[in-house]
Amino acid sequence: MSSASSESKSSSASTGAQDSTAAPETDPFLTAQRQLDEAAGILELDEATHQLLRWPLRELKFVFPVRMDDGSVKVFHGYRVQHNDARGPAKGGLRFHPHETVHTVRALAAWMTWKTAVIDIPLGGGKGGVCCNPRELSTGELERVSRGYIRRVAGFIGPDSDVPAPDVYTDSRVMAWMLDEYEAIHGRHAPGVITGKPPVLGGSAGRGDATGFGVVVTIREALKALRIDASRTTASLQGFGKVGQATAIHYVNQLGGKLICVSSWDHEDKTAYTFFKHDGADPAFLRGITDSHGTIHKDKALQAGYEVRDGDAWRSAEVDLLIPAALENMITAGTVETISPRVKVLAEGANGPTTREADQALRRRGVFVIPDILCNAGGVTVSYFEQVQNAYNFYWPEQEVLDRLDEKMTAAFHVVHAMARRMDVHNRLAAYLVSVERVAKAMKLRGWV
Repeated sequence: MSSASSESKSSSASTGAQDSTAAPETDPFLTAQRQLDEAAGILELDEATHQLLRWPLRELKFVFPVRMDDGSVKVFHGYRVQHNDARGPAKGGLRFHPHETVHTVRALAAWMTWKTAVIDIPLGGGKGGVCCNPRELSTGELERVSRGYIRRVAGFIGPDSDVPAPDVYTDSRVMAWMLDEYEAIHGRHAPGVITGKPPVLGGSAGRGDATGFGVVVTIREALKALRIDASRTTASLQGFGKVGQATAIHYVNQLGGKLICVSSWDHEDKTAYTFFKHDGADPAFLRGITDSHGTIHKDKALQAGYEVRDGDAWRSAEVDLLIPAALENMITAGTVETISPRVKVLAEGANGPTTREADQALRRRGVFVIPDILCNAGGVTVSYFEQVQNAYNFYWPEQEVLDRLDEKMTAAFHVVHAMARRMDVHNRLAAYLVSVERVAKAMKLRGWV
């Protein structure tokens, strides 16, 4: 099912259409298709299976009006894409971002299909978003955008069909508004329709740190495989939102590594800065001076002895680990050469942070890449745990959640690592071989192909 919306203008303000085509190297959906194509060739998928996996099963594109605080009406563009649900209900986050496009959402939905398959949970892949800048919205406007979005997709999602969750610039508060709107529309409680909710509304303990915790689990296992002492490593982190903060804290506290620098987007200056502390940054301190949108307070960091450089400096830092944990296309053919020869591991805390050309360059240099569909799968794994807890109306303590997450992430890492060694391929391709094979098998068993 798909729905197209008109681009007509009215006297009210509009966010504008966001369907422009990206350049080939940085088009995330083209990247996702090419990654699939490589795995499909090795797996010798039949043409029908291959083509069905290259495209989303369903797309919803729409516009919706929101009354702003000043009385004006602004029209927002929204998306929800269900890439594949052969293994279970579609699952994936909702982004509120000023540069959201249908190309990005398609790619993210596809990556969610592979992510849920590689971690081996019974879910498919979906994604959604609204083209907006939450930083420019009041609390009331943000709530009305959240509820307006759900009114458009309420018949498209559900606990047994498609389950949204938080993503970039959305959080448990946004999920609470969306849950309430969905339940009001359907006239019943349905906690399993949304994950990443506040615990008092059925959210899972440990969900907030889940993605970052999972990133660190995969880093730990990668360093073991490489026979590197984690406590002697240094790291550079890009992005200090929910994922970046949790990654930083668990890397320092659990692995004993030293975080040398953190790059953060400054919403006031509309640029990024990199905060250096050569004797080791304090993630808890940085979290304490970071706003809800992931902006580190520059003056407070300077007062605490941090050196502030330009936003790209994180990439060229002399460290052992690079951890991009923000948005897509942060490492490209034009920037990969700035990465220090010292870097041994690239852990993709973000979705699609490395372009295909940059990925090839990193492989030539011998960098051990932990691919995004494995590295940042902790969030969707605990979202699945949340669905299970909602279904039973019985909730686990945080340590049990994290222990179960550690077990799933560790097992997935070793399945992918074993595939890479057996097939003599790089880690990203190995992760795709595992996940695509699982999804294709489910499709065949269902009789789709």
